[in-house]
Amino acid sequence: MPNLENLKKQAKQYLRWHRERYFPVAAEIRAALPRFRHMDDAQILESSFRLADAQQLVARQLGFDGWQALKSGADAMKNPKSSLKSDVKAGASGTAAGGPILKAIEPQLFIAGVQTSCDFYTNKLGFEIAFLYGDPPFYAQVFRDNARINLRLVTEPIFVADVRKRENLLSASITVATTKEIKQLFLAYQSAGVHFHQPLKKEPWGARTFIVSDPDENLLLFAGPASD
Repeated sequence: MPNLENLKKQAKQYLRWHRERYFPVAAEIRAALPRFRHMDDAQILESSFRLADAQQLVARQLGFDGWQALKSGADAMKNPKSSLKSDVKAGASGTAAGGPILKAIEPQLFIAGVQTSCDFYTNKLGFEIAFLYGDPPFYAQVFRDNARINLRLVTEPIFVADVRKRENLLSASITVATTKEIKQLFLAYQSAGVHFHQPLKKEPWGARTFIVSDPDENLLLFAGPASD
């Protein structure tokens, strides 16, 4: 983890970008800070954004609940022997203070057409385009809230026939926090004409799930609790 002084400078940079109305920072603020989640870029840049918010942003990007938790983690890193002992006690989980924290995972889906896939994820599933890469584009990333999916153009077959459908081979798993949200999401996708590999159902292990099939037959599992 970077040292605390560098993180303070990073927070001040985010604050400066917000004041200068640097649009790319709005997406980072929206993804990390819940109170900005339902705002568009312009609304975020018009809203109050203080140094404490910028510090919170930096902390959450590094996997901490807040700035104080980040400072505690940084202090623990100053004592490597203590940190090593904590890591050994915690095993491979990385949950001990100062241990490595895995920030996020981004699935990479193989697609036959960048425009077709981007249209599906934005128009049907409610994602936004984070970026397109290449001329013409062969790589893209889409996001919705904290979920990000990478799309990689491939011009030849990768999977044998319909093996993904037959074996229920998932390309990504996306979760929501409540029963209400998983039901709302399913109904919204149903209204949008999304093709379901599996409709909403209650699983034996206590979750409600449904599976969406995208234009390239990538299977996306959406899951939430069976009851709140």
